[in-house]
Amino acid sequence: MPPTRVVPAHISTQTPAELASAVETFLTQWPAALVLEDGSVLFDLREAKFSLSTEHGRCTLHLWGEQRNCVRNVVAADLRAKVLRLSVLKFGHPKPTLLEIAGDRERRTPSSRELTRLRYLKVLERALIRQFPEWKPDAFRTAMDLEKSFGPAYARGLLVRGQSAWAVIGVNEEESPATIDGVLTFGILWLRHCRKGGSKRVLRGLKLFLPRGTATLTLARLAWLRGARQEWELWELDQRDEEMELRDADDQGNLSTRLLHAPHEARARERFAASAARLMSLVPEAARGEVDQRLRSGSELGFLLHGLEFARIRVRPAADSFNRLEEISFGAGPSETVLTHENQAALRDLVDGLFQRRRASGSHRDPLFRMQPERWLEGELRRDLSLLDATLQSQMVYAQVPAFAGGDRGMLDLLSIAEDGRLAVIEVKADEDPQLALQGLDYWIRVRWHHAQNPDAASGLGEFQRHGYFGGVRLSPAPPRLWLVAPALRIHPATELVLGYLSPRVEWTLVAVGERWRSGVKVVWRKRSGEPALRLRPASLGAPGSQ
Repeated sequence: MPPTRVVPAHISTQTPAELASAVETFLTQWPAALVLEDGSVLFDLREAKFSLSTEHGRCTLHLWGEQRNCVRNVVAADLRAKVLRLSVLKFGHPKPTLLEIAGDRERRTPSSRELTRLRYLKVLERALIRQFPEWKPDAFRTAMDLEKSFGPAYARGLLVRGQSAWAVIGVNEEESPATIDGVLTFGILWLRHCRKGGSKRVLRGLKLFLPRGTATLTLARLAWLRGARQEWELWELDQRDEEMELRDADDQGNLSTRLLHAPHEARARERFAASAARLMSLVPEAARGEVDQRLRSGSELGFLLHGLEFARIRVRPAADSFNRLEEISFGAGPSETVLTHENQAALRDLVDGLFQRRRASGSHRDPLFRMQPERWLEGELRRDLSLLDATLQSQMVYAQVPAFAGGDRGMLDLLSIAEDGRLAVIEVKADEDPQLALQGLDYWIRVRWHHAQNPDAASGLGEFQRHGYFGGVRLSPAPPRLWLVAPALRIHPATELVLGYLSPRVEWTLVAVGERWRSGVKVVWRKRSGEPALRLRPASLGAPGSQ
């Protein structure tokens, strides 16, 4: 996309095609963006739809949803960080107004975020003094430290008494759920930093402080950390009355999670056969082998190219009838469009363009090439799990298995089994993410819990098989194994450190693959729990430059 800048409408140098490309590129990168006008949210693109047109020498943006419908002529665009600012003309208005498309759903200003965090720091210090009168808060701060991976969202410091100390980390209630859930990873980093800091104090462990009602996920994770329970304390802090409550990692009861039933594969594919044939006829013949047909449920079949879903077939009720119709749609998110005879040519053009741009030899500057890298890597692994380990069974693998915990819909990247019948939970990341280890642990906890529920003594069938998974296979009663996979240069330094804190009861393997995995997955090195990393010799990596 060419550089853009906001200019008055009457002297804009951007062509309609350039403007449409700027909007389309931004919305491809930020499909859950907010559209704002005069500071108010007009549309949430997770629920609304849009279309772009460059007919009649104008760039026309059409937005619609359940509550409203609007059309704007775009006359200039300016990309600033995660916000696309559009100068637009309303129908019948001669002067342009500002329409903003915000990719980052965090709408607080930087100064507002900083003020909130500084206030929380004072609240936390006062609450600590009240709860632990014999201990003194020391050196608390929220300053960013990129070298040590500490961000400003977490308040951290020490609680000291004589030569004893606790590492302390807290997060305030106005941070995003993902930030709150990520506190344990950064707490472990902070604990490690405090222990390596050369202090003569004896560090007793880590105290975590989370907003009231948000500790469930972190509590489940704490139960699977190594070391004595006394080394880890989790508190919930009510910022209004500055009261805190200690949570017990051993007092979790039954895990609040449920597993969705796997659809009957053969019956569903037979039902969708005619519609699937029609849709595949629009795909370039040479590329049909690259399309992954993914059964989402008994009433939905998705069509993906390297992890990016470009079309789907759904079964829906017919209007004024008890009959059910199959509906084909193409596009993604807010640009999804139902296939008709009139727009069939548009689908063919979309698919042609997609297959030209989203291929292993594509350009990293192309947003369609960069989209959904984890799903792309997941698809490459799904075809042949023996790339990770010869014992894993590629003929028995499920992708994006849905399991619910409370109100959270968790999607397990890949679930398979090994030759010995042990379940294998495979978490995939394509970009650097400090949460890789603990997110993988979350899914391992869910799979372990479901696998252990009410097994039938006679048949050996557990909950997974009663829900339609692994038919005809006798699963081992042993806990699952955890696999974590990422490109070698994208494994965050925190990952191996956090893995070192996991309980020995969690059997994990960290696998680093080559950076050019789109052209073929090759394992660079692997490390298993309790073992040093196995770095493969250059000869095993293929020809020079193959990675």
